[in-house]
Amino acid sequence: MARKPPRWYFSFRSPYSWMAYRDLIGHYPDVAEAVDWLPFWEPDDHHHEHLEQSGVQLPYVAMSREKHLYILQDVRRLARERNLDMVWPVDREPRWEVSHLAYLVAQEHGRGREFIDRAYRARWQDGLDISDPAVIAGFGPELGLAPELLGGACADPAVRERGLTALAAVHRDGVFGVPYFIDGFEKFWGVDRLPGFVSAVRERTAAKAAAAAR
Repeated sequence: MARKPPRWYFSFRSPYSWMAYRDLIGHYPDVAEAVDWLPFWEPDDHHHEHLEQSGVQLPYVAMSREKHLYILQDVRRLARERNLDMVWPVDREPRWEVSHLAYLVAQEHGRGREFIDRAYRARWQDGLDISDPAVIAGFGPELGLAPELLGGACADPAVRERGLTALAAVHRDGVFGVPYFIDGFEKFWGVDRLPGFVSAVRERTAAKAAAAAR
C-alpha cells in the first residue's frame, strides 16, 4: 500500500488553525507545498445524521466556560507574538458548512489556497461572518470564481456529498482537533507542534531524495 502524503487538517473556526496557517505559509513554504490541506468542521444536523448512519463519529466536546476564557487569553497572547492584528468574531448562528464546502468548490477550481487565505482574513482580521453565504459569495470576484458558485456551495447536493467524504477522512485519521498534522504514523496536534511536523516532513523528503540519488 502506497504511503499517504503528509497532510494537515485546518478549520476556519479555530484561531489556532489560523495561526498555524500563517506560520506554515510564512515560515515553511516548502512544507506547505508538500502536504495535503484538508478541512475539518462541525457538521450541521443533516450531515451529522448521515455520518452517524455510516458509522462515522466525530469527537466534538462542549467547551467549558473556563476553557473558553483561557482560549481568549491564549489567542491574544499568540497573536501578539506573531504581530497579528486580530478581532474576535461573534457568530450569531454559525453554519460551518457555508465556508468549508465553499472551500471544496474553490479547491476543485484550483483556487483552494486563495480561498483559505481570504476566509481566514475575513473571519479573524476583518470580523466578517463567514457563516453568511453572501459574505462567502463576495470572495468570488477576488478569486476569479462565480459568486453563486461559492455562496451556493452549502446548498448544492453534490458538494454536500463531497463534504461527507471529507468528514469521513477526519474520522479515519483519528483527528480530534485542529490544527492537526500527520506524516505517516506520526501525528502532531496544535500550532506549537508545527515545527516538529515540519522537521519530520523535511527529514523524510531529504532521505527519499538521497536514496533516489544513489
